[in-house]
Amino acid sequence: MPMIPRLRRRTPEHRTGTMTLIEHLEELRHRVIVTFIAVGCGSIVGWILYDPFIDLIRKPFCDFVASQPVDQRPPTGCQLVFSGAVEPLVVKFKVVAFLGLFVALPVVLFQLWAFIVPGLSDRERKMTIPFIVSSTLLFALGGVVAYVTLPRGLAFLLGFGGPAFVPLITAGSFIGFVVLLTLAFGLSFEFPILLIFLGLAGIISSAKLRAWRRPAIVFVAVFSAVITPSSDPYTMMAMMIPMYLFYEAAIIVIRILRK
Repeated sequence: MPMIPRLRRRTPEHRTGTMTLIEHLEELRHRVIVTFIAVGCGSIVGWILYDPFIDLIRKPFCDFVASQPVDQRPPTGCQLVFSGAVEPLVVKFKVVAFLGLFVALPVVLFQLWAFIVPGLSDRERKMTIPFIVSSTLLFALGGVVAYVTLPRGLAFLLGFGGPAFVPLITAGSFIGFVVLLTLAFGLSFEFPILLIFLGLAGIISSAKLRAWRRPAIVFVAVFSAVITPSSDPYTMMAMMIPMYLFYEAAIIVIRILRK
Protein backbone atom coordinates (compact mmCIF):
# COMPACT_ATOMS: atom_id res chain seq x y z
CA MET A 1 0.00 0.00 0.00
CA PRO A 2 1.48 3.36 -0.95
CA MET A 3 2.52 5.60 1.94
CA ILE A 4 1.53 8.84 0.17
CA PRO A 5 -2.19 9.32 -0.57
CA ARG A 6 -2.91 9.25 -4.29
CA LEU A 7 -4.59 12.31 -5.74
CA ARG A 8 -6.37 10.58 -8.62
CA ARG A 9 -8.13 7.29 -9.26
CA ARG A 10 -5.88 4.92 -11.19
CA THR A 11 -7.40 1.45 -11.54
CA PRO A 12 -10.13 0.58 -14.06
CA GLU A 13 -12.40 -0.16 -11.11
CA HIS A 14 -11.84 3.35 -9.80
CA ARG A 15 -12.62 4.89 -13.18
CA THR A 16 -15.75 2.84 -13.81
CA GLY A 17 -17.13 2.96 -10.29
CA THR A 18 -17.22 -0.87 -9.86
CA MET A 19 -15.27 -0.90 -6.58
CA THR A 20 -16.23 -3.12 -3.66
CA LEU A 21 -17.37 -1.68 -0.35
CA ILE A 22 -13.87 -2.10 1.13
CA GLU A 23 -12.33 -0.32 -1.87
CA HIS A 24 -14.85 2.50 -1.47
CA LEU A 25 -13.89 2.90 2.19
CA GLU A 26 -10.20 2.86 1.30
CA GLU A 27 -10.81 5.47 -1.39
CA LEU A 28 -12.74 7.61 1.09
CA ARG A 29 -9.86 7.36 3.56
CA HIS A 30 -7.41 8.58 0.91
CA ARG A 31 -9.69 11.48 -0.02
CA VAL A 32 -10.06 12.51 3.62
CA ILE A 33 -6.29 12.39 4.16
CA VAL A 34 -5.63 14.53 1.08
CA THR A 35 -8.30 16.97 2.26
CA PHE A 36 -6.70 17.34 5.69
CA ILE A 37 -3.26 17.82 4.11
CA ALA A 38 -4.66 20.52 1.82
CA VAL A 39 -6.37 22.32 4.73
CA GLY A 40 -3.16 22.06 6.74
CA CYS A 41 -1.16 23.66 3.92
CA GLY A 42 -3.86 26.30 3.52
CA SER A 43 -3.63 27.04 7.23
CA ILE A 44 -0.03 28.16 6.71
CA VAL A 45 -1.37 30.86 4.41
CA GLY A 46 -4.14 31.50 6.96
CA TRP A 47 -1.52 32.11 9.66
CA ILE A 48 0.07 34.80 7.46
CA LEU A 49 -3.33 36.39 6.72
CA TYR A 50 -4.47 36.34 10.35
CA ASP A 51 -3.82 40.01 11.21
CA PRO A 52 -5.24 41.48 7.96
CA PHE A 53 -8.32 39.27 8.36
CA ILE A 54 -8.91 40.42 11.94
CA ASP A 55 -8.59 44.06 10.88
CA LEU A 56 -11.04 43.45 8.04
CA ILE A 57 -13.80 41.82 10.09
CA ARG A 58 -13.34 44.26 13.00
CA LYS A 59 -13.97 47.29 10.77
CA PRO A 60 -17.82 47.02 10.79
CA PHE A 61 -17.77 46.92 14.59
CA CYS A 62 -15.43 49.93 14.72
CA ASP A 63 -17.74 51.81 12.35
CA PHE A 64 -20.70 51.01 14.60
CA VAL A 65 -18.86 52.22 17.70
CA ALA A 66 -17.82 55.43 15.93
CA SER A 67 -21.45 56.11 14.98
CA GLN A 68 -22.62 55.99 18.62
CA PRO A 69 -22.74 58.95 21.02
CA VAL A 70 -19.64 59.22 23.17
CA ASP A 71 -21.46 58.22 26.36
CA GLN A 72 -22.80 55.04 24.70
CA ARG A 73 -19.48 53.75 23.40
CA PRO A 74 -17.83 50.76 25.13
CA PRO A 75 -14.91 51.59 27.44
CA THR A 76 -12.52 49.60 25.22
CA GLY A 77 -13.60 51.39 22.05
CA CYS A 78 -13.76 48.93 19.19
CA GLN A 79 -11.06 46.71 20.65
CA LEU A 80 -12.23 43.14 21.26
CA VAL A 81 -11.50 41.63 24.67
CA PHE A 82 -10.50 38.19 25.95
CA SER A 83 -12.42 36.56 28.79
CA GLY A 84 -9.91 33.82 29.58
CA ALA A 85 -6.25 32.85 29.34
CA VAL A 86 -6.86 30.22 26.67
CA GLU A 87 -9.18 32.29 24.48
CA PRO A 88 -6.40 34.01 22.43
CA LEU A 89 -5.04 30.60 21.41
CA VAL A 90 -8.51 29.25 20.54
CA VAL A 91 -9.41 32.36 18.56
CA LYS A 92 -6.23 32.30 16.49
CA PHE A 93 -6.48 28.60 15.68
CA LYS A 94 -10.15 29.00 14.79
CA VAL A 95 -9.39 31.83 12.36
CA VAL A 96 -6.37 30.06 10.87
CA ALA A 97 -8.38 26.87 10.32
CA PHE A 98 -11.20 28.81 8.68
CA LEU A 99 -8.79 30.62 6.34
CA GLY A 100 -7.03 27.32 5.63
CA LEU A 101 -10.33 25.74 4.61
CA PHE A 102 -11.09 28.64 2.29
CA VAL A 103 -7.64 28.54 0.68
CA ALA A 104 -7.86 24.76 0.22
CA LEU A 105 -11.48 24.83 -0.98
CA PRO A 106 -10.70 23.94 -4.64
CA VAL A 107 -8.77 20.86 -3.49
CA VAL A 108 -11.51 19.89 -1.03
CA LEU A 109 -14.15 20.20 -3.74
CA PHE A 110 -12.05 18.17 -6.16
CA GLN A 111 -11.70 15.36 -3.61
CA LEU A 112 -15.47 15.38 -3.08
CA TRP A 113 -16.14 15.30 -6.82
CA ALA A 114 -13.50 12.62 -7.47
CA PHE A 115 -15.10 10.37 -4.84
CA ILE A 116 -18.59 10.53 -6.37
CA VAL A 117 -17.62 10.76 -10.04
CA PRO A 118 -17.61 6.97 -10.81
CA GLY A 119 -21.41 6.96 -10.44
CA LEU A 120 -21.80 9.57 -13.18
CA SER A 121 -21.77 9.34 -16.96
CA ASP A 122 -18.82 10.40 -19.13
CA ARG A 123 -20.59 13.63 -19.98
CA GLU A 124 -21.13 14.45 -16.31
CA ARG A 125 -17.50 13.65 -15.48
CA LYS A 126 -16.50 16.46 -17.84
CA MET A 127 -18.25 18.86 -15.44
CA THR A 128 -15.37 18.53 -12.94
CA ILE A 129 -13.67 21.85 -13.67
CA PRO A 130 -16.94 23.83 -14.00
CA PHE A 131 -18.10 22.27 -10.71
CA ILE A 132 -14.94 23.22 -8.82
CA VAL A 133 -14.69 26.73 -10.28
CA SER A 134 -18.37 27.59 -9.85
CA SER A 135 -18.54 26.14 -6.32
CA THR A 136 -15.46 28.09 -5.23
CA LEU A 137 -16.72 31.33 -6.76
CA LEU A 138 -20.19 30.91 -5.23
CA PHE A 139 -18.73 30.23 -1.79
CA ALA A 140 -16.53 33.31 -2.10
CA LEU A 141 -19.54 35.34 -3.27
CA GLY A 142 -21.44 34.17 -0.21
CA GLY A 143 -18.60 35.36 2.00
CA VAL A 144 -18.63 38.76 0.32
CA VAL A 145 -22.38 39.11 0.79
CA ALA A 146 -22.01 38.10 4.45
CA TYR A 147 -19.39 40.80 4.96
CA VAL A 148 -21.50 43.43 3.20
CA THR A 149 -24.52 42.64 5.40
CA LEU A 150 -22.44 42.45 8.59
CA PRO A 151 -22.65 46.20 9.44
CA ARG A 152 -26.46 46.20 9.12
CA GLY A 153 -26.76 43.05 11.19
CA LEU A 154 -24.44 44.38 13.89
CA ALA A 155 -26.26 47.71 14.07
CA PHE A 156 -29.59 45.89 14.46
CA LEU A 157 -28.36 43.45 17.09
CA LEU A 158 -26.18 45.78 19.15
CA GLY A 159 -28.71 48.58 19.08
CA PHE A 160 -31.65 46.38 20.04
CA GLY A 161 -31.07 46.77 23.77
CA GLY A 162 -31.41 50.55 23.67
CA PRO A 163 -29.16 53.33 24.98
CA ALA A 164 -29.00 51.83 28.50
CA PHE A 165 -26.48 49.22 27.32
CA VAL A 166 -23.04 49.39 25.71
CA PRO A 167 -21.42 46.43 23.90
CA LEU A 168 -18.40 44.75 25.45
CA ILE A 169 -17.73 41.97 22.98
CA THR A 170 -15.20 39.20 23.49
CA ALA A 171 -12.96 38.18 20.61
CA GLY A 172 -14.19 34.60 20.71
CA SER A 173 -17.87 35.45 20.45
CA PHE A 174 -17.40 38.06 17.73
CA ILE A 175 -15.09 35.99 15.54
CA GLY A 176 -17.27 32.92 16.05
CA PHE A 177 -20.26 34.97 14.92
CA VAL A 178 -18.45 36.23 11.80
CA VAL A 179 -17.13 32.77 10.89
CA LEU A 180 -20.57 31.16 11.31
CA LEU A 181 -22.16 33.93 9.27
CA THR A 182 -19.62 33.50 6.48
CA LEU A 183 -20.00 29.71 6.45
CA ALA A 184 -23.80 30.05 6.44
CA PHE A 185 -23.74 32.32 3.40
CA GLY A 186 -21.02 30.31 1.67
CA LEU A 187 -22.91 27.03 2.05
CA SER A 188 -26.28 28.56 1.15
CA PHE A 189 -24.79 29.95 -2.06
CA GLU A 190 -23.92 26.37 -3.05
CA PHE A 191 -27.68 25.77 -3.37
CA PRO A 192 -27.77 25.94 -7.20
CA ILE A 193 -24.83 23.52 -7.45
CA LEU A 194 -26.79 20.97 -5.42
CA LEU A 195 -29.89 21.43 -7.58
CA ILE A 196 -27.90 21.13 -10.81
CA PHE A 197 -26.16 18.00 -9.55
CA LEU A 198 -29.51 16.41 -8.67
CA GLY A 199 -30.78 17.41 -12.10
CA LEU A 200 -27.81 15.81 -13.86
CA ALA A 201 -28.32 12.65 -11.80
CA GLY A 202 -31.93 12.51 -13.00
CA ILE A 203 -33.37 12.84 -9.48
CA ILE A 204 -35.16 16.10 -10.27
CA SER A 205 -36.03 17.92 -13.47
CA SER A 206 -36.59 21.51 -14.49
CA ALA A 207 -40.33 20.77 -14.76
CA LYS A 208 -40.44 19.57 -11.15
CA LEU A 209 -38.54 22.64 -9.97
CA ARG A 210 -41.00 24.89 -11.78
CA ALA A 211 -43.87 23.08 -10.08
CA TRP A 212 -42.18 23.43 -6.68
CA ARG A 213 -41.73 27.22 -6.81
CA ARG A 214 -44.13 28.01 -3.93
CA PRO A 215 -42.77 25.32 -1.57
CA ALA A 216 -39.27 26.47 -2.55
CA ILE A 217 -40.01 30.01 -1.37
CA VAL A 218 -41.18 28.67 2.00
CA PHE A 219 -38.12 26.41 2.25
CA VAL A 220 -35.73 29.25 1.43
CA ALA A 221 -37.40 31.52 4.02
CA VAL A 222 -37.27 28.88 6.78
CA PHE A 223 -33.73 27.86 5.85
CA SER A 224 -32.53 31.48 5.97
CA ALA A 225 -34.17 32.02 9.35
CA VAL A 226 -32.60 28.88 10.83
CA ILE A 227 -29.08 28.94 9.39
CA THR A 228 -28.24 32.61 9.95
CA PRO A 229 -26.64 33.01 13.40
CA SER A 230 -28.25 36.42 13.96
CA SER A 231 -31.68 35.85 12.35
CA ASP A 232 -32.02 39.60 11.90
CA PRO A 233 -34.22 40.73 8.96
CA TYR A 234 -31.34 42.29 6.98
CA THR A 235 -29.26 39.12 7.03
CA MET A 236 -32.25 36.89 6.28
CA MET A 237 -33.27 38.95 3.26
CA ALA A 238 -29.67 39.08 2.03
CA MET A 239 -29.71 35.28 1.99
CA MET A 240 -33.28 34.65 0.84
CA ILE A 241 -33.21 36.79 -2.31
CA PRO A 242 -30.01 35.31 -3.83
CA MET A 243 -31.08 31.77 -2.95
CA TYR A 244 -34.39 32.13 -4.78
CA LEU A 245 -32.63 33.72 -7.76
CA PHE A 246 -30.23 30.76 -7.75
CA TYR A 247 -33.26 28.45 -7.72
CA GLU A 248 -34.58 30.07 -10.89
CA ALA A 249 -31.11 29.97 -12.47
CA ALA A 250 -30.82 26.25 -11.68
CA ILE A 251 -34.07 25.60 -13.56
CA ILE A 252 -32.59 27.20 -16.68
CA VAL A 253 -29.23 25.44 -16.37
CA ILE A 254 -30.80 22.00 -15.82
CA ARG A 255 -33.07 22.49 -18.84
CA ILE A 256 -30.04 23.35 -21.00
CA LEU A 257 -27.81 20.53 -19.73
CA ARG A 258 -30.49 17.83 -20.07
CA LYS A 259 -31.12 18.58 -23.73
